[in-house]
Amino acid sequence: MSGSDGRTLTRFPAGGNLKSMSVDLSPLTCCAPLAGPILSNEEAGATALLFRALGEPARVRIMNLLVAADTPVCVCELVEPLGLAQGTVSHHLKRLTDAGLLDREERGKWAYFSINAEAMTRLASLVDLSEGGCR
Repeated sequence: MSGSDGRTLTRFPAGGNLKSMSVDLSPLTCCAPLAGPILSNEEAGATALLFRALGEPARVRIMNLLVAADTPVCVCELVEPLGLAQGTVSHHLKRLTDAGLLDREERGKWAYFSINAEAMTRLASLVDLSEGGCR
């Protein structure tokens, strides 16, 4: 199954059957570079949603830990370094995933997270004030 941008995420449920789900990157596909032309209300709203997803120190730390990781990281491996309860870590991961910044895959009962490289490129372009960002 592919999303409107053609990206597909593969899930590995406990039964071993391979499943796919589309990933909605709508906040990233609708936001516009800050140095670009005047933002529409829709672009400003989508950009604000993206910044809101990064607006918690714990989420910034999660992004930092995942950028440094070579492979997808299990939610259970993030609890100790963050010093937060597993439910709180899961909440922050969901917000980052919903914003399109992370990819999520299930392996058995655990979820593994990694940085969405395309999203990080768009995020860097969003705040690049030198060239007007990505267009």
